[in-house]
Amino acid sequence: MTELIEDILISELTTSVRSEVVEFAASLINSFPKMPLGVLFYGSVLRKADPEGILDFYIITESNNDFKGNTFARVGNVLLPPNVNYAEFKADDGILWRAKIAVISAEQFKKRNSLSSLDSTLWARFCQPVRLVWVRDASAADIILNLIIQSVTTASCWAALLGSSGMTAIQYWQNLFAHTYESEVRVEQKGRGNSLIKDKEERFSKLLLLGWKRAHLNYAQQKDYLQPLIPKSLIERAYKRWGLIRRTGKTRNIARLIKASFTFEGGGDYLAWKIKRHAGIDLKLSSFEAKHPLIMLPFLLWRMYSLRKAK
Repeated sequence: MTELIEDILISELTTSVRSEVVEFAASLINSFPKMPLGVLFYGSVLRKADPEGILDFYIITESNNDFKGNTFARVGNVLLPPNVNYAEFKADDGILWRAKIAVISAEQFKKRNSLSSLDSTLWARFCQPVRLVWVRDASAADIILNLIIQSVTTASCWAALLGSSGMTAIQYWQNLFAHTYESEVRVEQKGRGNSLIKDKEERFSKLLLLGWKRAHLNYAQQKDYLQPLIPKSLIERAYKRWGLIRRTGKTRNIARLIKASFTFEGGGDYLAWKIKRHAGIDLKLSSFEAKHPLIMLPFLLWRMYSLRKAK
């Protein structure tokens, strides 16, 4: 295998996007007490351009002291990152762009991106295609590149540990995303993870093997079928570890939702928009529900699952 994981990911990170997205990202930087390392653009609007959708930005700061906001927001971003905010940007052509903006330090990203972390959200997202739409300088670009490499490596290792012997590369990824979706509070339909891979099979296949190579994980191959050479005892420990990730994942995500009720302006409307967009369920929030999503959260979750069951 002559390709390097760095080559593929640098090419992805530097692939151009619409100028409005770059301008939007750049407009967010000045509000920080210290210039961040960079802004990553990922998610559904990257996969399929949609000015009516919400852009997903991750702003990577240099340290935990570089967060903006009040004391509660700053403490919340240290204890349970990332903080999430909402912003709008009107382009020169008059189109209103909207974005969900997560903020996390490079140190936090690295810690929660490792194979030992109980939080699967970062590596599960950033093993997917992502763009670096704003970066402070060359050294910041190197830091962010290494974080994305770590995401792919961690994801590929979990794919091997959770997969069955003798699967294709794509089957390993499909199985992995099924596990990560199950460990989070997600409103998307079952099998949604498969759409992340569609039309990108070659990319994911290459990165699985490159991730294994970087992790020094040996494997056997027979035609398209792969068999990671992992001791049975290690696989058993990994399944126990994943059980803990699954049991704590939903609780952690609900805690983030509760935190967002205090730190994310417009959180109720955003939650309703996301549920309608991804699950086709219109919660039809009242003005009180939109203003007080924390108080109404149990009722909103009950309504969501009731409507989903009735579909």
